[in-house]
Amino acid sequence: MTRMTPSEAFVETMVANGVTTTFGIMGSAFMDAMDIFAPAGIEMVPVVHEQGGAHMADGYSRVSGRHGVVIAQNGPGISNCVTAIAAAFWAHSPVVIVTPQTGSMGLGLGGFQEANQLPMFEEFTKYQAHIDNEHRMAELSARAFDRAMSEMGPTQINIPRDRFYGEIDVEIPAPMTLDLGPGGNASLDAAAELLANAEFPVMISGGGVVMGDAMADAVALAERLGCAVVNSYLHNDSFPASHPLWCGPLGYQGSKAAMKLIARADVVLALGTRLGPFGTLPQHGMDYWPADAKIIQVDADHRMLGLVKPISVGVNGDAAATAQALLARLDGRSLVTDANREQRAEAIAAEKAAWEAELDAWTHETDEFSLAMIDEAKSEEGGWLHPRQVLRELEKAMPARVMVSTDIGNINSVANSYLRFEEPRSFLAPMSWGNCGYALPTVIGAKKAAPDRPAVAYAGDGAWAMSMVEVLTAVRHQIPVTAVVFNNRQWGAEKKNQVDFYGHRFVAGELDAGENYAEIARSMGAEGVRVDTIEAVGPALTAAIEAQMNDGRTTVIEIMCTKELGDPFRKDALAKPTRFLDKYRDFV
Repeated sequence: MTRMTPSEAFVETMVANGVTTTFGIMGSAFMDAMDIFAPAGIEMVPVVHEQGGAHMADGYSRVSGRHGVVIAQNGPGISNCVTAIAAAFWAHSPVVIVTPQTGSMGLGLGGFQEANQLPMFEEFTKYQAHIDNEHRMAELSARAFDRAMSEMGPTQINIPRDRFYGEIDVEIPAPMTLDLGPGGNASLDAAAELLANAEFPVMISGGGVVMGDAMADAVALAERLGCAVVNSYLHNDSFPASHPLWCGPLGYQGSKAAMKLIARADVVLALGTRLGPFGTLPQHGMDYWPADAKIIQVDADHRMLGLVKPISVGVNGDAAATAQALLARLDGRSLVTDANREQRAEAIAAEKAAWEAELDAWTHETDEFSLAMIDEAKSEEGGWLHPRQVLRELEKAMPARVMVSTDIGNINSVANSYLRFEEPRSFLAPMSWGNCGYALPTVIGAKKAAPDRPAVAYAGDGAWAMSMVEVLTAVRHQIPVTAVVFNNRQWGAEKKNQVDFYGHRFVAGELDAGENYAEIARSMGAEGVRVDTIEAVGPALTAAIEAQMNDGRTTVIEIMCTKELGDPFRKDALAKPTRFLDKYRDFV
């Protein structure tokens, strides 16, 4: 037991858990603890907006595999973080949000910046610690850090501001490390039996492969089976794209090759994925999920097994350990797949080649509205770049070991077909939470965690406007990143619904006030480049990466795009409108 202040106990608990970086905005509610961050070896990165700080903690966590920490002033500073913590929840990121609160003697009196801060985060945290007695500061704070890792999700430490003061005798708990296993023998034996007798197995490599550092194990198991491997939705970094068995992602704007191949599967091995509904919905006009296939689902959270899709075998295990255990059971055993390995390899290669050729030829959208927008763009000064052509050129220019974060939106979602990675912890997206304003702050956090890796954010102009102020954070604190802004002057994803379902009656979708985001970037101290020719796209990205890695410069590349639109997000969730009142029926 050592005598110290509660602030010291809190900071020493962070030190014990390896925390060296926090994100947020300073505030009087936690200033006594913040005052000793520096001598403890903890950097406080001041952000422009607290939501951005929480996204940075998420990006830091997803790339490093360690805790991301965000802290802010009680009340409005804390409420600003809710959206970003929800994104971290759906990304399974071990983010710890520290929420200083109104002093304990003032709770319930409606004082300055008072709020009930635990219910705000209840739905999006795995554990909530409330420090109602300063003697429990280290104990409960340590538990929050432990649970963030063991539960793989955000946790909250709620601290009334008066609990930072006083004197206590305390022992700082050592971090708890759990060794996750492969699952039970019965389920592993059953899974191995299905795989051994499968004629056309397909593996889905999911987020658990990334979080569990299991890519090498997934590759070894896939090679033993000789099976096609598809990525789960927005986990394009869960299997190396250069591998001949890799076929691309499922889900919205994913790979047709992946969808056609999994449609042929008689056994599907879902390794480290919850099989989320948005990642298995019909796409490109294909209802590709193999209804008659045997499904083996592997997940470290037993509550995910069989939740979305009916399964034949559920394995409650770590992705790496389970893959190793299955490989051991198949080693030396004759598999049905051994007899037709060459034919399946040819089928995989053929589907991949056909999809790549289609992407090469798919230079613009071909629906009537998009064609009209392309013609309109030709009469404008600039602004006629086809988004798909741009995405292909960016793909070609991507540097090795790049980390890419994508915002939500039409063009960013189309990017799902073009983003390929060779190593895990490379692709960051808001997952099924789907919030705007995600990409830039998240990639700043990723860059802080891995300064030796190139960092690129994709955002549409609508989402960009929500978070572009964090360019100031990147510039002020020398965290250089590259942002690509697709300027099509509209809320494209929702506007497509107005085309398909509402007779081209456009309400609230236009975003054109003559903004020049490259100029705005320059006013914030970054480089700003506006691109309006396809030949300039790749060189612009290459120059920006060189400026980032060699000169420590942040660059915003504004790409002027046509207003053509891809498929809407939820075509299945809308229907042609029915109107009963004459003034509305006649309008339709």
